[in-house]
Amino acid sequence: MSNKFISKKSLLIPAALLALSACGSSSNEGSATTTPNVSAPVATDVAAVPATDAPATSTTNPAAANMHGKRYCEILLLNLKDDGIYAEVFNTYPLNDCPDDQWKAIDTAAVATTEGVVFASANGPRYWAMDSVVKADMADVFSKTFGEVEMNRYASVYVGTNPADLMIPYSPHAVNRKAAFTFNAGTTVYMLHDAEGKTYVMQSWSQQVDPALTEADLLTLADRLQLPDGWTYDYKTLTQEFVLETRAEDAQVLGDDLRNSYSYVAVAP
Repeated sequence: MSNKFISKKSLLIPAALLALSACGSSSNEGSATTTPNVSAPVATDVAAVPATDAPATSTTNPAAANMHGKRYCEILLLNLKDDGIYAEVFNTYPLNDCPDDQWKAIDTAAVATTEGVVFASANGPRYWAMDSVVKADMADVFSKTFGEVEMNRYASVYVGTNPADLMIPYSPHAVNRKAAFTFNAGTTVYMLHDAEGKTYVMQSWSQQVDPALTEADLLTLADRLQLPDGWTYDYKTLTQEFVLETRAEDAQVLGDDLRNSYSYVAVAP
């Protein structure tokens, strides 16, 4: 199959492999959908700048000044172009905390139809592991409401020609988010180290596989993860601020088998 063109029909087979639950065990309960929820273990995690920089038409959440532990959700709108699959990423932060009843009520099939895209994918609920974010460019940010949940568009992501690749845990993918994540002194950071010694710092934890997962559970996550040979998981409490900088280059993001997401860092905190 040529990488220059992918028919909608040819996408249906690999995309069916990605039909996962969206909320909790992550399918939006109560929605009768003929279009699969396309979920991936790698979260885009493109967050907002502080609330004062949100679009004037949006209602910001003034309590969201400190991101750490804040709940959020994403809707990804996937569509086909000549060279592959692209996704526009919409995120609830800092507009709201993704109210559970409203989140579960979103019908992704209806969203896809309304938006005129091939698939709408529900990604969440998730919780931020960093304390703050600065995004380099807010020029293309605008808001949409899905069901009753307002979200901001923060990125357009090239998915590739085979969406099934996104289902592979512990496999990094490039994310163009142009943002800097800051972890404050005193914050605990959770890390994966691969067999080559590269370090990935957790940017969000997920309740998509385990609806009861909390930050306290991250301290013993090494006992639950199915790590590849040579990989390790650990954590530390920072004694000084740590900034994960990806404003000038793509972030390298991977997910574990519980769909928690991590970003590569050249130097471990």
